[in-house]
Amino acid sequence: MPNIPVVVNARSGPDAKTDEAGQIEAAFRQHGMDAHVTVMQPGNDIARTVDAALAGGAPLLVAGGGDGTINAVAARLLDKDTTYGVLPLGTLNHFARDLGIPFDIEKATAIIAGDHPVSVDVGEVNDRIFLNNSSIGLYPRIVSERENAQKRLGIGKWPALIRATWNALRHPSSFNAVVCVDGEELHRRTPFIFVGNNAYVMEGFGIGKRPRMDAGLLSLYVLRPKTALGLLSLGFRALFGIGSHVDDFEAFEATDFRVESERSSIMVATDGEVNEMPTPVRYRIRPRSLRVLAPPRAQGVGQGA
Repeated sequence: MPNIPVVVNARSGPDAKTDEAGQIEAAFRQHGMDAHVTVMQPGNDIARTVDAALAGGAPLLVAGGGDGTINAVAARLLDKDTTYGVLPLGTLNHFARDLGIPFDIEKATAIIAGDHPVSVDVGEVNDRIFLNNSSIGLYPRIVSERENAQKRLGIGKWPALIRATWNALRHPSSFNAVVCVDGEELHRRTPFIFVGNNAYVMEGFGIGKRPRMDAGLLSLYVLRPKTALGLLSLGFRALFGIGSHVDDFEAFEATDFRVESERSSIMVATDGEVNEMPTPVRYRIRPRSLRVLAPPRAQGVGQGA
């Protein structure tokens, strides 16, 4: 398979440098595959690069980076015949983890060479997709405060994230929302609405993982009102996988729903990226709309056609 296009985000992870291109190309050559690596620098247009590869008739396209990069490339591949290969190179790689793709270039390349396609669901909010999850309230606030701290204080991403998370948990704020699901309007005051592409484990050390990614359903979790101490306790328990979080949230499953607000627009996170969206915010599932290469024994995902 000549000239497999590989798109790599140079900003993904502390060790991601342009010389990774040589390592990636060498890993593909070990499997008799010729990879052409494009390292995306800040300001480059990923969509344009992917569209050019698709215009050339590429049957396989590979992306290397974190969840944001994997999401951006996947958005151009939905409902297409092109198969998607994933190299988890970024700081956060929840999509690859839940598919069972190893966090190692050589091992992840072996998965791609194994040519085992599966079809997975994709979530959509307004016109933006998410492979993992979307949220309103607490998390978008943390991301916004982290970015502000980085710019204002000149500190790194992780110190800024810790600072923003601590401030958000110590000073929680709730908002009024109307969640419309299965024809019913639910009026809630909550600090956090979380929407998953398929269901998430809500207890024990498996918390935050998905047993399957092809059930054709969105999972909706509405956090019950919490004091500052309650949020700190919740964050601590989630971090260390202690106990169950079933009682902390109201949980629903649906193929689509909407969230109404008294505001004309709200901040919405999708796979770690935050954008302002007009209300109401509309969610839907796009069943098995992405063909991705995964380990042959990956559980809970549909076989590709």
